[in-house]
Amino acid sequence: MAQQTRQVQGRVIDGTTGEGLPGVTVIVKNSTLGATTDGEGNFTLGVPEGGDVALTFSYIGYVPQTVSVGSQTKLKIALKSDQKALDEVVVIGYGQVKKSDVTGAIVSVKEEDLKKVPSANVMETLQGRLPGVDITRSSGSAGSGVNIAVRGNRSITAQNGPLFIVDGVQYNSIQDINPNDIQSMEVLKDAASTAIYGSRGANGVIIVTTKKGAAGQPRVTINSYYGITDAVYYPRVNDAAAYVAQKREANRTTGNWASPADDSKIFTPLEIQNIANGVSTNWMDKLLRQGVQQEHQIGLSGGSDKTKIYTSFDYFNEQGLFRMDDLNRYSIRFNLDQEINSKVRVGLQSQLTYFNQNRRRDPTNQANKINPLLSPYDENGNLAVFPNAGNFINPLIDEQPGNYQNNVRTTRTFTTAYASYQILPSLNLRSNLGLTLSNTRTGIYQGSNTLDRNGSVAQSAYGTDFLTNWSWENILNYNKTFGDHTISATGVTSLLTFNTESSNAQGRNQLLDYQGYYALANANQQVGINSGYVDSKLISFTGRVQYNFKSRYLLTLTGRSDGSSVLAPGNKWAFFPSAAVAWRIIEEDFMKNVTPITDLKVRASYGRAGNYDIPAYSTQSLLVRIPFAFGETSAPAYTFANRIGNKELGWELSNTLNFGLDFALLQNRVSGSVDVYDTRTSNLLLNRVLPATSGYSVVTENAGKTRNRGVEVGLNARVVETDNFRWNVGATWFKNKEEITALTISGNDVSNRWFIGSPVNVFYDYEKIGIWQTSEADEAKAFGQKPGQIKVRDLNGDGRITATDDRKVLGSTVPKWSGSLNTDLSYKGFDLSLQLFARIGQMLNYEYNGFFDPQGIENSSHQNYWTPENPSNAYPRPDASLSKSTLQNSLYGTSLLYENGSYAKLRAATLGYTFPAGLASRLHMSALRVYVQGKNLYTWSHIDNYDPERGGAITTPIPRVLTAGINLGF
Repeated sequence: MAQQTRQVQGRVIDGTTGEGLPGVTVIVKNSTLGATTDGEGNFTLGVPEGGDVALTFSYIGYVPQTVSVGSQTKLKIALKSDQKALDEVVVIGYGQVKKSDVTGAIVSVKEEDLKKVPSANVMETLQGRLPGVDITRSSGSAGSGVNIAVRGNRSITAQNGPLFIVDGVQYNSIQDINPNDIQSMEVLKDAASTAIYGSRGANGVIIVTTKKGAAGQPRVTINSYYGITDAVYYPRVNDAAAYVAQKREANRTTGNWASPADDSKIFTPLEIQNIANGVSTNWMDKLLRQGVQQEHQIGLSGGSDKTKIYTSFDYFNEQGLFRMDDLNRYSIRFNLDQEINSKVRVGLQSQLTYFNQNRRRDPTNQANKINPLLSPYDENGNLAVFPNAGNFINPLIDEQPGNYQNNVRTTRTFTTAYASYQILPSLNLRSNLGLTLSNTRTGIYQGSNTLDRNGSVAQSAYGTDFLTNWSWENILNYNKTFGDHTISATGVTSLLTFNTESSNAQGRNQLLDYQGYYALANANQQVGINSGYVDSKLISFTGRVQYNFKSRYLLTLTGRSDGSSVLAPGNKWAFFPSAAVAWRIIEEDFMKNVTPITDLKVRASYGRAGNYDIPAYSTQSLLVRIPFAFGETSAPAYTFANRIGNKELGWELSNTLNFGLDFALLQNRVSGSVDVYDTRTSNLLLNRVLPATSGYSVVTENAGKTRNRGVEVGLNARVVETDNFRWNVGATWFKNKEEITALTISGNDVSNRWFIGSPVNVFYDYEKIGIWQTSEADEAKAFGQKPGQIKVRDLNGDGRITATDDRKVLGSTVPKWSGSLNTDLSYKGFDLSLQLFARIGQMLNYEYNGFFDPQGIENSSHQNYWTPENPSNAYPRPDASLSKSTLQNSLYGTSLLYENGSYAKLRAATLGYTFPAGLASRLHMSALRVYVQGKNLYTWSHIDNYDPERGGAITTPIPRVLTAGINLGF
């Protein structure tokens, strides 16, 4: 017979304010029966008849309370604030500590911050919010990633990206992680924080913790948004009128044109006809479209005291600004935590992600140089393959059905399992086993009439990549308090393996176009098969001790030993120590009466990290196959690859000194942190160019040094905080000076643009100072030039312009400083947030400026060029006798490319409304919020109609995104 129940009603309130608490979990002790309070704190729950029934009430930020029901039918429960719970917990390597006890440079990001700018890539959401972390998006194509640098570039040719740790295990595909599944993120920046990850943490560590289930009734969340995208910042090349004017001027320079009566000398009859008819084709307008971004996610959490489950499903779709550029991403997450008994816990965090992406060969290069007097269609309305029977293929040609395909499908599984054993109350052993499986298939078909093939035979390619990474880590944690002393010790053993298998097949002249990249055996030209295999391992042993005296004096000592199979025998192992101290001045007796200051802590740390992130087998000299023959008979032959192996290859080492200050004022209304750091990297893993006489092109060796030093500031102010109105302002500012301090014994490496005293990525060229004017004809002649041509600076004043003596470092892609300003306002149910972001002091190699054809054959960027009637100092005079390559290589045309790339942008603006809890409850919801948002809304820069975040390229513009979304809770 079913057990009889009776109804118990009640209300849960805040023990201090007396206000009802919505969302409190109410559970019948030792059962799965439960309920959740509504918007006023009320609940109704069926409990078993008879027996000793007790209810447990739990709510984040409050002390859990258990109450015996007895014969009562109505209850009133007052929960007390849990000050310990309110003290923010920060995740560090292999553990967590209270924020007040942190000794290193760590930035923590909570769930609410991740939701402010919905994005497929969580790192794009955090742009500008993390001091010392430079995040930029370099492409606007569907599914494009972001560039991330933590405190600058340490390496020159080795990898500089940070290490991502997801639920305790390394995972490099951060774009797979749905931001709605993330509970918190921490960024570890100084060596004291990253040293526990040893070589993997040399470029910073980003720790991601995903959500877990909670005891009580199941909770459902739904997050959905739909947006449209536009190319609002895209520079346009000449229209037909400007194209005609430039071509006329180019031929006037050579004496081949004097007036429109001479147009027949330089234009075809069709072009003359189109000039008369006012034909002007904007090829980019034919290519660009309005795109779409949308994401829909549903999450479910629940469980009992011993079993907790969180699962979610997410669908993301992006249709890019170009046709045939789109992405569909599907992901499923399942997290399980199970308490076996009072000592043993096990768990599983797993995610399955599937990508289906169509990529497009970028058409902008062709569209920006093709003649605007031509029409994309013939007289019958059909697409013209070569408009006007010219040399340029139609930029729209790839869009013809079946003509071009580039499809990538990826299935990635990421699973982490753990078992935790509480040996003693103060001693815990945890074992983590992580597995990443990734399978990617890439299929490419290029028909005969496509941008890539340009009339030659069709080409197909089919490639696969299979990646297997697994890790096994054992972590022993000891925590003990002796009076005023607290000691925490951590020991870790770690084994990581990285394995990749790849294959690629290709062929030309596949006779049946509809077979695409399948049936490659039907191709009858240049059929080729390639395959590859890469395997490497990393073994590590780690120890860390943390000492805390009265939460006043803090000490952390860490040591890690790493062994990498990638490096040479005898150099595979390295030891990475660090030490950090902190003094919580606020805990001293002399601070008790200093009421304006509510928190004050100083920190100092010093440590070493390493880097081995170079291609595997760089220690070996490899063979490659080459064509060969004995007489008329072909035969296989092999020779050494371009890279010669280095049998002494060792670790790249970085030592970092960090000083920090954490503070809070006026009852924590104003809080912030300041960090000053100095990182010196030696034994760089450098790809050194070898002389041709060696028979090789390059060798990877330990040579050179770099230095990064800077200041980071993060501030937050709760400006206004009343019952109905809140205003919060946050700001970040960071400055990093990056420089190469040593290279090889020969000093500067001009061929690679590496210069001592300069950042890693610089622009080294002639300095343009204007255009030679008519009055300077004699001076220009002394330099072998004439009025209307580019004038560059004679740096050594010898009356000659030479590549050796008259080029210099003009600027760098590294900004002098970056900063952000974030403001959040809320009034009753309404909320408004604005995010501004700036990068100041960087230089760009602006691709648009390179679209300038002095002959006027190809179309050109719209420039203020020199003529006798318009003595401009911006651009040289068009000249039909001067090819683009001659201008670039002999007449200093490359000096035209560089622009001041400083910019500020309104990164995002969001307006939302959260419905009252009572109304949401009547709709059978625990939460309901709707919002509208704009991203990349406005950009201020020195370059017209261009978003400098793109980095100088004008291929795929970064779009403006306008979205509407909804957040539901049940």
